[in-house]
Amino acid sequence: MTELTMDADKLIALLPSIVTPLVSLIAERDHVDEDTALRNLYASKLYQDLEIEETKVWHYSAETLYTLYREEKETGEITYPEV
Repeated sequence: MTELTMDADKLIALLPSIVTPLVSLIAERDHVDEDTALRNLYASKLYQDLEIEETKVWHYSAETLYTLYREEKETGEITYPEV
């Protein structure tokens, strides 16, 4: 299995391309505006984990991230899929 790694600078550069579609999904599916969706995402544990390269959360699709976001909102827990 190939190890998924990147340095912190690359992750920071990649975050907008991950966050933008995720915020759009949150806004659409949760019926909130994009500013609210962004604030809610930034306040989540999911986003905290997304900022940490070692968690490998950055490699999940927007759809998977949305599912994890909803799980956190509904249960207070996040069950990450196996990499």
